[in-house]
Amino acid sequence: MNSRSPSSSGLLPLPLPGTPSSSWRIYRARLSALLRDPNTSALVAFWLFGLINNILYVLLLTAAQDLVGPSVPKALVLLADVMPSFLTKLVAPYFIHLVPYSIRILVLVALSSGGMLLVALTPTTQSVGVKMVGVMIASLSSGGGELSFLGLTHYYGVNSLAAWGSGTGAAGLVGAGLYVLMTDWLGMSVRNSLLVSALMPGIMLLSFFVILPRERIKQSNGTSGYEPLPGLDRDDSAEGEREIDASAASAALLSEPGPSSVTAYHSNSAAAKSTSFWTNLGRAKSLFWPYMLPLLLVYVAEYTINQGVAPTLLYPLEQSPFSEYRSFYPFYGFLYQLGVFISRSSTPWIRIHHLYFPSLLQVGNLVLLTLHALLNFIPSVYLIFLVIFWEGLLGGAVYVNTFTEIMDNVPAEDREFSLGATSVSDSGGICIAGFIGMAMEVWLCDWQVQHGRDYCRRVEVS
Repeated sequence: MNSRSPSSSGLLPLPLPGTPSSSWRIYRARLSALLRDPNTSALVAFWLFGLINNILYVLLLTAAQDLVGPSVPKALVLLADVMPSFLTKLVAPYFIHLVPYSIRILVLVALSSGGMLLVALTPTTQSVGVKMVGVMIASLSSGGGELSFLGLTHYYGVNSLAAWGSGTGAAGLVGAGLYVLMTDWLGMSVRNSLLVSALMPGIMLLSFFVILPRERIKQSNGTSGYEPLPGLDRDDSAEGEREIDASAASAALLSEPGPSSVTAYHSNSAAAKSTSFWTNLGRAKSLFWPYMLPLLLVYVAEYTINQGVAPTLLYPLEQSPFSEYRSFYPFYGFLYQLGVFISRSSTPWIRIHHLYFPSLLQVGNLVLLTLHALLNFIPSVYLIFLVIFWEGLLGGAVYVNTFTEIMDNVPAEDREFSLGATSVSDSGGICIAGFIGMAMEVWLCDWQVQHGRDYCRRVEVS
């Protein structure tokens, strides 16, 4: 029999229903105390950071068909949505630490909202290129936000990293689902849906300036080590806002919780920085076959499906649950993100050690759906729904299990570098898929029209 009392376990007991103390006033007071707790506030803030920083990326991909119309490859949106963010993450770490966090947040919000407003307010009669400029501006904000928020976790420990990761995972599902909800279920126009989305970055302001306990951002005085802060004395000076390397935070996100997760980076940082380029190149080569290649394969396959093949997976409207052809594409995106969200949360229960198996299954999905786009042999769109959902499950599983395998198998002194080096594979795979998808969609649509299936030409954006 467990004799521990609730108070001895560190938990704050709620009153039992029916007791004299079970009043709404007490419930509200205890809930208010929980929300005022600095640790809880930090977790909420970082979850919102992850959600909002990534949600516009997903929403723009879901809206790709409505942004460029049926005659322009949807992969163009993918490239505009990925390349600026990727380049930002390559260049910004060398100077972004000079900009205080409070200024960064304002710039990030301005870029995100400004980019979405440019996309939303560009008349349909004007060039698609103007909309792509807006997408690229929002992409710059996403890349800079990832660097900044991961660096900010230096002051809040591994729990804030876990909250950030959870928020980024939820962004895929929420972004795709929200666009489907606004345009299909609520009947909002694409323009109005994007205008609503342009307001979302404002949540970053609320998260940083209101929810986040910024007292923990302390002046470092140039010291290289990190000591957990015993108090919460307020210090909001710009000089006190300092970050660590984002790749170290990424490594901590995937590490086991514990007080050494943050300090381990600093104990090894000098050695890591002194490692020569050729040594790092040799370490990267050892990662290619077991980790980088399967991750690259799965990203090339799934993003080629999403941006190059999915726009041509159309059926007669009377054989589908939709009333217009434009509804197919965003719903495919929602099903894909649902699968990704589920599988990225699966590692506590399901582990995949042989990464090539699901990667090759994903390549099989690409072949299957491409053949169907050409030969039209899958009889029901509901079977396509299942394949797209399965595609999301495989993609998310390979991503999360790749980094989990690195955490399990790579020596601790090489782990930080290995996680950062391997993450290049997903960005590289998306870029490759973007170029493949641009050609593939045009080819598949032309083939279908030549063989009497002109559904891809009937798509009318809202």
